[in-house]
Amino acid sequence: MKSRETVLVTGADGFIGSHLAENLVQEGYKVRALCQYNSFSSWGWLDNSPFKGEMEIVLGDVRDPAQMLAIASGVDIIFHLAALIAIPYSYQAPTSYVDTNVQGTLNVLQAALDKGVSRVVHTSTSEVYGTACYVPIDEKHPLQAQSPYSASKIGADSLAYSYFNSFNLPVVIARPFNTYGPRQSARALIPTVMTQLLMGLRRIKLGNLSPTRDFNFVHDTCRGFLALAECDAAIGKAINIGSGQEVSIGDTVQLIARLMEVDVEIECEQQRLRPGNSEVERLLCDNSLITSLTRFKPIVGLEDGLASTLTWLKEPSNLSRYKVDMFNV
Repeated sequence: MKSRETVLVTGADGFIGSHLAENLVQEGYKVRALCQYNSFSSWGWLDNSPFKGEMEIVLGDVRDPAQMLAIASGVDIIFHLAALIAIPYSYQAPTSYVDTNVQGTLNVLQAALDKGVSRVVHTSTSEVYGTACYVPIDEKHPLQAQSPYSASKIGADSLAYSYFNSFNLPVVIARPFNTYGPRQSARALIPTVMTQLLMGLRRIKLGNLSPTRDFNFVHDTCRGFLALAECDAAIGKAINIGSGQEVSIGDTVQLIARLMEVDVEIECEQQRLRPGNSEVERLLCDNSLITSLTRFKPIVGLEDGLASTLTWLKEPSNLSRYKVDMFNV
């Protein structure tokens, strides 16, 4: 029974991790939530979670192997989401991405092996594919390191594969496409646009408008994680989580403007542009593998997901967390 299973969520203080930790509580799991250590004892997005009293919340850092070994003790399933994910910052601090995303993943995998964890769901990203060589992108698509961030995630994925092949560690590599929703960082497109418009701006600053993305509401992404954790046939595989729909960044901005009933002008800001060879021009998910293995299908359409995100951002206590006058890397 789920109520007897203890799960560890690394990165539980973050955007997707906090939603996943809450969903796991609701599903009856015993949740150990790892939040990054800080001197303020902040639990990130879990600080105000209605479910925080039903979790064991631990402050720590995946970069510490001894601590990961201790935290993995008594755990049945690990959902490994802790990572540095901002692509612009990876240009500035690539070593930090290797330390956290590669070495941190190694520490989690080794702890899982040493403690006999029955399942590790390792979080990958659609960024490992780079610009699509063909669409829709299935799991056989070549991996292309177009940023230090994507290179670090390719490395982490390779370690996960290696622990399955070398030590028979039951690892699933979950590869979500572009997740959005409440709590997402302002460095991402959708909260960037919405927060600027909510603050009364009508000329907003963005980067390249032509790339396409496969957007997925955060609750659908979390449903995908849970489905993969419960699927024995997923072990040893990398599996996409996506909608199978693509939309350009420019069209996404216009959709948001229509939902908010405002007219918008777009100003291209140089610092928001990726280096030319680093831009991922097209992402469109082939989700047939996860559908065939688990019957998972996304249930929240883009307009409904955007509306839910907007409703959350309209709350003054939520909007106040965002600094719309600066570019968040």
